[in-house]
Amino acid sequence: MADLRQFKLPDVGEGLTEGEILSWLVAVGDTVTVNQPLCEVETAKAAVELPSPYAGTVTELLYEAGTTVDVGSPIITIDVGGDGGGSTSAESTGSGLIGETNANGRTAVLVGYGPRTTEARRRPRRSGTSAAARATAPQVPAEADHGSAPERPPLLATAPDVTVKPVRHGGLEIGRAAEAHSTRDVAAAPSSAAAPGRGALRPLAKPPVRKYAKDLGIDLATVSGTGPGGVITRADVDAARGATSTPTGALPGSSTGEQRIPIKGVRKHTAAAMVSSAFTAPHVTEFLTVDVTRAMKLRDRLAARPEFAGVKVSPLLLVAKAVLLAAQRHPMVNSSWDEAAQEIVVHGQVNLGIAAATPRGLVVPNVKDAGRLSLPELATALTELTGTARAGRTAPADMTGGTITITNVGVFGVDTGTPILNPGESAILAFGAVRAMPWVHKGKVVPRQVTTLGLSFDHRIIDGELGSRFLADVGALLHDPGVALAF
Repeated sequence: MADLRQFKLPDVGEGLTEGEILSWLVAVGDTVTVNQPLCEVETAKAAVELPSPYAGTVTELLYEAGTTVDVGSPIITIDVGGDGGGSTSAESTGSGLIGETNANGRTAVLVGYGPRTTEARRRPRRSGTSAAARATAPQVPAEADHGSAPERPPLLATAPDVTVKPVRHGGLEIGRAAEAHSTRDVAAAPSSAAAPGRGALRPLAKPPVRKYAKDLGIDLATVSGTGPGGVITRADVDAARGATSTPTGALPGSSTGEQRIPIKGVRKHTAAAMVSSAFTAPHVTEFLTVDVTRAMKLRDRLAARPEFAGVKVSPLLLVAKAVLLAAQRHPMVNSSWDEAAQEIVVHGQVNLGIAAATPRGLVVPNVKDAGRLSLPELATALTELTGTARAGRTAPADMTGGTITITNVGVFGVDTGTPILNPGESAILAFGAVRAMPWVHKGKVVPRQVTTLGLSFDHRIIDGELGSRFLADVGALLHDPGVALAF
């Protein structure tokens, strides 16, 4: 007997209102288990995979990939009755539905988040695919575009081929699997064999390549894949772009050279946050040019120490440590303005945000309680944080709760800037490029390594004296790292 359950798009961050379904990781007719990823969703803060709260059989996909869906809207229907569903749903395992309160009085969160109670192990992506089939399936190499982390091969590369019969439901056309064929047949099929759509085989391409093609206005159904198993690569998209370009240099999809990009996801959130911050908190920005020659020499010595083996020792690491030490001396800098309560909240720990440029836009993940970390631990945390952000895999929890932010504009060759505060924070430091410049040192003009710092702060909380002292301390620590012994 059918027991249909609908999974609603949850708020995977703090106060999110919508998300775009980037891709479906399951199809109609698939058997899924609890916590198996159902789809990849881009929210206003990051791209995340949504795990299933039920075990059962997928009966409906209520939205196409590429659709923006409001939080709370049903996106998929799963039949948890019969042999396929059993009793292994989120409810039967005690975790409950998202947002509901169970018998123990605890409010359930998104399945897959929160503390682990079991040993982590890899889940099978498709329960209907045998080990032998997976062993013979083509392997798709990871791409290194934009510094993204390797991603798993597309599911269609290992999933059985299906013949689809469209079915109408609620004004949407869906598909039901009618006949399964061999995995080898799917691997041999060209990527352009079927147009993308509900219930039809989509061209084989990884999410970053799909995003790249979408931004350029290239229809992947018209692109021939040259990768293993017919997978479409960035080079294939570039080749298709060149074939469709006009003599006047107009962008694809435009006859005037004009390109229109929808404002959504990370960029939409960033725009709203920056406008709100700029017109809510009164910004003041101060600048300080610092001789950091000693700090750069210290960086080289640290990189040679065994504690930092395999860890990137960057100038940003030393700036981050200086900010943490200065925040200990000036705790009011690590605070926020609570308009509703009419209170200033002085935070007990520094959640250090690092602004990272990604293909989806600017994101600011943060290292929780960064002040408790040793220097090698901080180096590891910063490397992992920025790498995960650029790959678009930042966990929602890492995007919230920041207290102070550093934006490293120096990596772009920029001396400094007037950064806008991250909403809810009172200070943000811009770290400029480190350059060899003529500098007066011991009474002589000699070449020294010099950088410029720019500190923006909320003048409701931080007055000129406090902001100046904080910036001066950061500069002193970078000029002479030995000053840290006096802090």
